[in-house]
This record gives sequence, structure tokens and C-alpha cells, in this order.
Amino acid sequence: MIEFKNVKMRYKTNGAVALDDVSVRIDDGEFVFIVGASGAGKSSFLNVIMGQEKVDSGIVRVGPYTLNTIRRRQLPYLRRMLGIVFQDFRLIPKMTVYDNVAFALRVIGMRERKITKRVRYVLKLVDLSHKADSFPHQLSQGERQRVAIARALINNPGVIIADEPTGNLDPVLSGEIMSLFDKINALGATVVVVTHDLELVHQFDHRIVTIENGRILSDIPAKNAGELIKKEEPAAPQEEVPLSQENEAETPEAEVPLQEAVKEGEEAENA
Repeated sequence: MIEFKNVKMRYKTNGAVALDDVSVRIDDGEFVFIVGASGAGKSSFLNVIMGQEKVDSGIVRVGPYTLNTIRRRQLPYLRRMLGIVFQDFRLIPKMTVYDNVAFALRVIGMRERKITKRVRYVLKLVDLSHKADSFPHQLSQGERQRVAIARALINNPGVIIADEPTGNLDPVLSGEIMSLFDKINALGATVVVVTHDLELVHQFDHRIVTIENGRILSDIPAKNAGELIKKEEPAAPQEEVPLSQENEAETPEAEVPLQEAVKEGEEAENA
């Protein structure tokens, strides 16, 4: 669960308003598009979720963490809950597809045998098993983005955050990538996609949150998402839901449905 409650934030560089009294809640398992023009506040919204920016007032909760009071040593655990997909892919050029995806698991010291099982499953999920030994320069733009998605999935995150994931892709590839996010969402992960491509957004029946000048301009539920072009409605106030502080003894990946799917995939590899 992601919750913003009366959140205000100004840019540290010039004091301009980045987020202005933002209240929104994204429940576990939802697929939400965050739309708005350049400079509307979309990136600030994501940066707060990822723990990269602190808010000036209000409350922000991501899963078991209250980000207003999160300690620095807790940030790595927060970020393991999140799988991040960027517009510019951010692959390591001298590493193969396999190694780009496996890298995050090697950093945390996972055994190579387990890494192999997990990487194979995730590459199969994004239809890139046949490209495991290829290097980024040998891939198409769409394939590079699928590698980036596989890398985001490798730690079994509860939340996938995609920042303009189709910005460098043509319309056909953009639709394919968004369909892949649909597939990931069906496995139980929460998916938050930031985009300015309304034409693409309206090909999918998901919730649409529009940000303008740092404020929530509209919040259209999935069943009414097609009405966004016709009318804009103010965001409904979100009911406060108590959330306890995180238990440091509990791993951030606990009880994540996507993790169960990855585990089943690993077991299938052994069958």
C-alpha cells in the first residue's frame, strides 16, 4: 500500500512547489497510471515513494514504512520492496542480459545456483530467454526495456514503478511493454506507471491519477478510466488507514504474491 496524506513539498533548489496538498492511496495489487505534463510533479511523486526526496509536511507511507521518519539504514529495505523501470533502461553495456539481471542478486550475496534459477524464470517471463547471452548493444529498444523490467522483477518486489517506460519506444512496442506490465500486475504486484502518453493510457482499463501543478487534478477509477477525456473530477479524499511502524526483523519481501510466482517458476525449472 502507498499512501500520501496532505503532502506538501518544495524543490530545494528554488523553493518552487513540487507537491501541493497531495492525498492519494494506492492499494496492494492495483495498476495505476500517473499522468500529467512535464513539470506537473510526477517525478517528485515517484522520488518521494523511492525515498529520494523528503516532504515538507504531510504523511507518506509505503508498505510498512512511514517515510517521514524512516531511518537511513532502513532505506535499502524500502528499496528492495520496489522494482524501478526507467525510460533510458540504465543497463550495464559490458554485461550480458543475464548478468544485468543477476547483478542485484550478486550484490546481496545470493548463491549462484539460486541466482541462475531466478534469472531463468524472470527472463522467461519477459520472453527473453533466447537473449540471455546477448549484450545491450545487440538488442532492440523494446528488448532493452524488457531487460530493464526483468531486472526490476528479480528481487521479487511488491511494487513496480515505471517512469516513462515507453518514452523511447514506438506505439507498437509501447503497447507490448504495457501489456507486459499487465501480466506482472496479474501476478499480484502493484504497478505504478508514470507517463504523458494519454493515447496509450486509454488502451488499458486502469485507474488514472492526473497531476497538475503539484496537485491531484483527477483520480478516475479503473471502471471509469475511459471518461478522463470527457471530464475531470476532483480526487476523492482518502480514508486514513492506521499503519504500524515496520518490524526490522521482518524481511520487506514477506507475503508478496509475485514472490510466490517466482518461487513456483523456480520449482518448475527444477521439474
